[in-house]
Order: sequence, then C-alpha cells, then structure tokens
Amino acid sequence: MDLRKKSIALIMGLFLSVVVFANGTACTQFHAKELYNEMKLNGLIRYDVFVQGVEGFNKIDKKEKNILTIVDFSRPSTEERMYVLDLENKEILFKSYVSHGKNTGDLYAENFSNVAESNKSSLGFYMTEAPYKGSNGYSLRLAGLEKGINDNAMKRNIVVHGADYANPEMIKTSGRLGRSFGCFAVPVDMNHEIIDAIKGRSIIYVYADKLKLTKERYVSLNL
Repeated sequence: MDLRKKSIALIMGLFLSVVVFANGTACTQFHAKELYNEMKLNGLIRYDVFVQGVEGFNKIDKKEKNILTIVDFSRPSTEERMYVLDLENKEILFKSYVSHGKNTGDLYAENFSNVAESNKSSLGFYMTEAPYKGSNGYSLRLAGLEKGINDNAMKRNIVVHGADYANPEMIKTSGRLGRSFGCFAVPVDMNHEIIDAIKGRSIIYVYADKLKLTKERYVSLNL
C-alpha cells in the first residue's frame, strides 16, 4: 500500500470511529468486545446482551452522552439487573434492582407490550429526556426509539422513578421485587443519583430473550 492509500485509509478510519453529538461534543464508536473485557463485565452482564446494547448505541444519532444503561429482563427481579455504564471512562456507575410491569410477570419478566394501560413493560432502545417531579417523586421521561416495540413510551408515561416496592427488602417478604404499571422503578435511595447520571439524552437498552437485535431493528436505529 503506497503512502497516499495509507493516508486515505487513516482518514476513513478516523471518520468512522467518531461521530458528533447534537451538542457538538465527540462520541466514539465503541467496540463491544474490547469494552467488555476492559470493564470486567464477565459474570455481571451477558456478553451477547452487552454487544447488542453497544451496537445499537453506536447507531443512534442525537444522543448527548456516552452512557449506556442496560436492563436485562432475562434475569429475575431478585437480582440486580440494571447497569449504568460510562462507556467513555469504562466505568460501572450503578448496579441496581429494577421492577417490571405487574402484567409482565411475577418473578420473571415474560410478557411485554407497547399498548397504553397494559401495565406491561416495553423492551428495546430508549433515549432519556428531562427529569421532573410527579406523583412518584423525582422521575425521568423516556422516549421509545423503536416503532411498534416501545414508541408509545411517552404517551404511556413510562418513566424511571423511585419506589418502595423496588427496595430489595421486598424480596425477603414477597420472594420477588414489587411491580410497577410498566415503569422502570428503582430503589428510592438510588433514584436521584441514577436519574441525574442518565438524564439528558443518554441511551437505555431493555433486553429480554424473546427480542433479538435483527438487521431490520439495527437499521431502524439510525435515527
């Protein structure tokens, strides 16, 4: 390869590895395998789930933070299954319990919906919006990014909020975490910190075994 071709290849590589946020800051295109090993996620997050989350994250435009939150609904509510990840600094910011919708299942999340008043959780990729104070206290609005899967999240008032029933103490008496009406309820003592970390156009990926990152979904995430 001559010098000119090497220069072109280098320029293309730099172009493909960096995109620009809407606020003008740079966002690296992250490599899942390298991050998984460097962040020591083995035993915490399934590799295939992490790969799907990072691949989707890389495709989504208009995000303004290098923070990816993964909610793994293939795991029971008795386990910490929400992970807030700072991809840029390769840090796990939070590990938390998180509730699913009361009609989604008992111990496990099994049934999902995008329909209003279904009281079920929705899967897929979300973008976080602005926090607010509502009936559940300090809460965070979410925009569903996948048509037919979670794009009614805003209309359904699917948000992140704190709840006593999301406290792990509930597990001792009920054998599982309490359930929401479809929102992502987290322990009250972690609610403010989690919301403040992920607010303002970061990405959440909600996974279950029945939802795969198909080619069609992957393409549609180029928003």
